[in-house]
Amino acid sequence: MSEERKEGATPEIQGVVAPEGEAPGQPPEGNIPPPESSKKKKLSIIVIAASVLILLGAGTLAFFKVPAFHNLLHPHPADNAAMVAQGAAKYTCGMHPFIILGKPGKCPICGMTLTKIEDSGPAAATRGAAARGGGAGKGERKILFYRNPMNPGVTSPVTAKDSMGMDYVPVYEDEVGGGGSAVAGYSTIKVGVESLRLAGVQTANAVREKISRSVRAVGNVVPDETRVRRVQTKIEGWIEKLHVNFTGQAVAKGEPLLDLYSPELVASQREYLLAIEMHNRMKENPYPEEREMAAELVRSSRRRLELFDVPQDFIAELERTKEPRRTVTLNAPVSGYVAVKEVFEGMRVMPGMELFTVTDLSRIWIEADLYEYEARSVRLGQEATFAPAYDSGLRLKGRVAYVYPTLSSESRTLKVRFEFPNPGLRLKPQMYADVFLELDSATGVVIPDSALIETGLRQIVFVDLGGGSLEPREVKVGVRGEGKAQILSGVKEGERVAVRANFLLDSESKLKAALTGMTGGGTPPPSSQDQPPSQDQPPSQGKPSSQGKPSSQGHAGHGGGQ
Repeated sequence: MSEERKEGATPEIQGVVAPEGEAPGQPPEGNIPPPESSKKKKLSIIVIAASVLILLGAGTLAFFKVPAFHNLLHPHPADNAAMVAQGAAKYTCGMHPFIILGKPGKCPICGMTLTKIEDSGPAAATRGAAARGGGAGKGERKILFYRNPMNPGVTSPVTAKDSMGMDYVPVYEDEVGGGGSAVAGYSTIKVGVESLRLAGVQTANAVREKISRSVRAVGNVVPDETRVRRVQTKIEGWIEKLHVNFTGQAVAKGEPLLDLYSPELVASQREYLLAIEMHNRMKENPYPEEREMAAELVRSSRRRLELFDVPQDFIAELERTKEPRRTVTLNAPVSGYVAVKEVFEGMRVMPGMELFTVTDLSRIWIEADLYEYEARSVRLGQEATFAPAYDSGLRLKGRVAYVYPTLSSESRTLKVRFEFPNPGLRLKPQMYADVFLELDSATGVVIPDSALIETGLRQIVFVDLGGGSLEPREVKVGVRGEGKAQILSGVKEGERVAVRANFLLDSESKLKAALTGMTGGGTPPPSSQDQPPSQDQPPSQGKPSSQGKPSSQGHAGHGGGQ
């Protein structure tokens, strides 16, 4: 058999003319069998092609049979809305709203915990129908335009996708055109009760009650100037003995301060004794004029001693003994403490020289500083409370004694003097003191102070309208104090105002107002300015029709949206 094959092949080989330089019977180059490496390459290509076909088949099957995988690759906002309408509880991702599942879990994209959709039901179906058709039939919400979820300033008149593949969010007529407010730059917020709860928004009632503004003024304790007495001598002399030997010593009224020797006082004592003796002799004189003259001389001599501050008991002792004394004892004119001591024993003193300063501290002054806007409400005689930080149990009631007429140019504050009792001498001069005043007491509608948003030119509050809607209102504020504020206009008694997460509401309201301004209060923006780039739209995305409505042919071929 092999011989026949050889014989049959011989003529073919013999019939081939060998090229010049080659031996007869040798096959040509083109008919040489392929090497082993070429066979392996062909086998690898076949395996790769088979794997690709298998993966494509599995992906196609998952695309049509697995809803989550289908939504991930090709989200359907309108279908999601219809899906929400079918069940009582659906869950979605806050970062990827096109992910909607029928049970709690985590987002397959970012891993965030899914949140429950609170408005699932017939209303969602209505919005889904409006989203698909873009119409505004009876009972339906009209879509004005679509905006980029990551950049609200980019809008589109038709459905579109951004560069990350996220669907544009529809903006409805009642969210833009019907969400205005009386406050310029703000818009009414409609987000739902559950969304407000998740955002941490809290509200409180506006009530009618009495409110007053408490002002804390910081000052210093100073002596009452009307109770400060300086001890001076009216004659020349020498101090023989001091009964008060140090500064700060307590003295009582009438207690001796010092013994003073003065030649003039000794002479005055002798004159008084001679006048008394002459008056006694003139008692039997038949001439009344002479008797009256002798009596007048006695009175004038006594008055001279009194004017030299000679004590009454000293004069009485002089009348009894009829002997002049070398020194005269000077007594304290008031009770208090020796604040200043300028003399020592043996020291010569001159008329008008300050010897001691005695201060009565049973009542003290507190001089405190108030700002200009606070001082305008302070009145003489107004009650004040002293409450030191170092003694929580000490509370003293005082009054406003004086309001200084000039302002401090350095601190721009006005000094106010308060008068307080000082039982037990617990308040010492130069101590720091906190004084509290209740100013501008009034009765009216009161809300928590945290509800106010200060813009610099006006005050804004957000009033709860119910159903997850909050309306911004400009209010006029009266008295503020103790964490509360009186509302003169803008809020009525019984209404509820937001007291927490106000700045979150403020930003959301301003964003809606900005969108309203962009659309002219309800007209979609021109597509020439805000239309997203064409490369962001996949080929399967529906084309806008001549009426500006999105086409419903975007999901043909795989049942999407039905």
